[in-house]
Amino acid sequence: MSPETILYIVVSGVIAFALAVFMYGYKSKYRTSLRWIFGTLRFITLFSILLLLINPKFKSETYTIEKPQLPILVDNSASISELEQSENGLAALNRLRTNPALNERFDISIFNFGNDLEANDSITFNQKNTNIAKALATTNGLFKDQVAPTVLISDGNQTLGSDYEFSSASFANQIYPVVLGDSTKYSDLRVAQLNTNRYAFLKNQFPVETILVYSGSETVTSQFVITQGAATVYRESVTFSEQDNTKTISLTLPASRVGLQTYTAQILPLEDEKNTVNNSKRFAVEVIDEATNVLVVSAMVHPDLGAIKKSIETNEQRKVRLVKPAEALSLLNDYQLVVLYQPNRSFASVYTEIDKLKKNTLLITGDNTDWSFLNSAQPVFQKEITRQRENAAALLNVNYGTFAVDDIGFNDFPPLPTTFGALSVTTTHETLLFQSIAGIDTQNPLLATAELNGKRDAIWDVEGIWKWRAQSFLQANNFQEFDDFMGKLVQYLASTKRKSRLEVSNESFYYNNAPIKISAQYFDKNYVFDNRASLSISVIHEESKNRTVFPMLLKNNFYEVDVNSLPAGTYNYTVSVANESIARSGNFTILDFNVEQQFGNANVSKLNRVASQTGGSLYFSDQIDALIETLTADDRYQSIQKSEEKVVPLIDWKYLLILIVLALSTEWFIRKYNGLI
Repeated sequence: MSPETILYIVVSGVIAFALAVFMYGYKSKYRTSLRWIFGTLRFITLFSILLLLINPKFKSETYTIEKPQLPILVDNSASISELEQSENGLAALNRLRTNPALNERFDISIFNFGNDLEANDSITFNQKNTNIAKALATTNGLFKDQVAPTVLISDGNQTLGSDYEFSSASFANQIYPVVLGDSTKYSDLRVAQLNTNRYAFLKNQFPVETILVYSGSETVTSQFVITQGAATVYRESVTFSEQDNTKTISLTLPASRVGLQTYTAQILPLEDEKNTVNNSKRFAVEVIDEATNVLVVSAMVHPDLGAIKKSIETNEQRKVRLVKPAEALSLLNDYQLVVLYQPNRSFASVYTEIDKLKKNTLLITGDNTDWSFLNSAQPVFQKEITRQRENAAALLNVNYGTFAVDDIGFNDFPPLPTTFGALSVTTTHETLLFQSIAGIDTQNPLLATAELNGKRDAIWDVEGIWKWRAQSFLQANNFQEFDDFMGKLVQYLASTKRKSRLEVSNESFYYNNAPIKISAQYFDKNYVFDNRASLSISVIHEESKNRTVFPMLLKNNFYEVDVNSLPAGTYNYTVSVANESIARSGNFTILDFNVEQQFGNANVSKLNRVASQTGGSLYFSDQIDALIETLTADDRYQSIQKSEEKVVPLIDWKYLLILIVLALSTEWFIRKYNGLI
């Protein structure tokens, strides 16, 4: 407290004492004992009230002991059980979790990881993928600026994500790997990677690239074979040695039949090979009769054009051609969708031909768009002509019902330039993205779709789409989310199929180590998306005839289910709506591929390098006592005493108010008891 506050308190005490003496010591009619009691109580009351008026502030200091953190990350993937290390992993975790010395020294947190890091100790060793890099990155973020040596219980084999050896170089704390698995290397041949297109066109050929890897010290020869059913479609002899241990085989196969074609690529195992599961890999290609052709018409060169082309052609079913307006006239009839990029008066004949052929269009506008021409060239989209610019951010319309849309992080995309002015859509339409100007949400469309008499049109009223695709990559580390969004828009616009009340979307085949999602949209009789419906999907295995029913969950403007729990095989499905006689059927195939079975031993050398570059050390599952001794003896991991100083005003001290109430109540009671009231 300041000297001034202390002076006020002293003066308050003197005033309270003087008033008490004046009231009960000067010419008082009460007997001596009561005068002393009343005087004391009145002094307490007056002094307390004066203290509250002064409201001095007191400093309080509390001390806490903060232990260092000890996150334990347990690899919960199926490769641990494949290497027969489940019991060793659980035993190592239990010894670390229950050790008294560790618990006294550290705050222990237990996590398990497969695809993602989870904060629990429910270890089942059944995750279908391993992402060690993501687990370490998440841990690094959780314990940022804290002393937190990290125990990593794993076999060191990763199937997803970036290289964890490289990413761990920026890890803030020491990593102590506990190796699960045998470090002994056996002779092993495996199909390390297989690349092919998802789609192929009838009577064409599609490429297949296979990377074969050999682990061993002797020179060996084997056969690489690709089969389709009982037929062998490719065979090649391959020789490996300790130095020449990787082979890349590139070939092409004919697409001779329409539909889903499944193949098996196999490197024949050696006689003494221990792990033969990783010698083969199934893959599939869907052969289609024709592609969706998209014509992009532009009179200018712009980065958007390249981004649009790459985004659409991510799906091999779609082909894009870029042309100038003069070239487009003779080509329009060969394309299902025409993308008109920033039209000006040179597009006049193009619009005339589009109107004649009733072609579906996607209009993308920007700084070079001639709106005075555009307003007269087509009747669907009209905009005020101001010749002023503004930057518009995107706001997703969660009630959009024309087709299923995921939020891919539109709120985080940079604002893009657009022409200032109200945009109106003159036909039946839905707005997919609204404009947000300077943080103010508007009802002005940024991206809208319209449909009239079977003709579908859309407008994307901003320039700089390439920036959104780049931002999507920064957020997700790939272009897939943005390209899927663009693909759904193109799929809707390129189709002339009449919309039904129940729309179902699924892939023709899936790999069982990835999410297997089927989505659906249900519309009421007015073709408005109904989010109150109850949808379910009945799935029947084609061979066993086993039937499984899954509820479909509402997700924004569509219903979705993940049937990843189904075993590999071919399935027929039916999506139905409760209390409605509406259903849609289809089929899909799940290809068996367990990436976690591809490893024959632990990756000890990689885990050891991670430990070395972070300042930790590596241990095996039978060396837990040595790890505990290292952690408890290391002077870097000391508890820290922290002090916290709080400044508390007296008016917050409730006991003083209680004291005032007690003093007044006691004085009133004594007066009442003695008949003085």
